[in-house]
Amino acid sequence: MKHIFKPFEKISKNSRLLIILVWVVAVLVFWFISSMGERHLFPSPQQVLTGFTELYNEGLVVHIGSSLLLCIKAILIAVIISLLLTYLSTIPVVTPIARMLSKLRYLPLTGISFYLAILISDARTMQVWVLVVFMATYLTTSLLSMVSSIPQEEFDHARSLQCNRWEVLWEVVIKGRIDYVIEVIRQNLAIVWMMLVTVESILVAAGGLGFLIKNSDKFMNHGRIIALQIVILLVGLSIDFVLDYLRKSFFRYSKI
Repeated sequence: MKHIFKPFEKISKNSRLLIILVWVVAVLVFWFISSMGERHLFPSPQQVLTGFTELYNEGLVVHIGSSLLLCIKAILIAVIISLLLTYLSTIPVVTPIARMLSKLRYLPLTGISFYLAILISDARTMQVWVLVVFMATYLTTSLLSMVSSIPQEEFDHARSLQCNRWEVLWEVVIKGRIDYVIEVIRQNLAIVWMMLVTVESILVAAGGLGFLIKNSDKFMNHGRIIALQIVILLVGLSIDFVLDYLRKSFFRYSKI
C-alpha cells in the first residue's frame, strides 16, 4: 500500500482504477456534506438533477449543437491560419509575423473584441473571430515551439537524401510532425471551449451553453449552473478523448 505514495512508482491498472474510485467517492462525500444546512457551499444533488431536467426540456441538446458548431468554425479557421504561418515561419521574411501573432496572446479579451467590433458588424461572425484570435495565438505559440524542437539531425538526414529546402519542409516539418500537430490542437482546444461562456454572451439570440449558464446565473439558479458546468466539462472531455483516440489510431508510432 505504501508504494502508491512514492514518486514515480509504477502501479497496476487495478490499483489505478481503485485510486480513481476512492477520489470519486471522496468528491461525492464532500459534495453531500457541503450541500447540507441552510448556508451551503454547493447546491444539493437533487437541485442539480432538477437543473438537468429543466435544461433538457428547454432544448439543451440544441444549445450544445450551437456551441459545437461555433467551436468547429473557429477551430478550422484558427488551425489553417496557425499552420500556414508556422510552416512559412521557416522563411525569414515571414518569421516576424508568426512571432507577432504568438505575442498577441497577452492581449485581454476587451482589447480584442473592441477592434473586432470595428471591423465586423455581424455578432455571430464576431463570436467566431474572437475565438479564432484566442486559439490562433496560443496554437501558433505551441506550433512554433514544436518546429524549434525538431533535432538538427532530421534536417541533415533529409539534406543527405538530396532533398531541396521545400522538400525538407514537407518531409521533416509537415509530414514528419502531423501527430504532434494533432496533439497540440487537442491541448489548445480547451482554450476555445473555456471561452464559450464569455464569447456566447456577445449574441444571446444565437443560444449555446454560454447563453444558458449566463441566464442561469442571472436568476441565481445554482443547480442549473452546476449542471451546465458538468455538461460543459463532459463535452470538452469527450472532444479531447476523440482527438487523442484519432491521433493514436492513425499515428500508432506516437504511442511509443
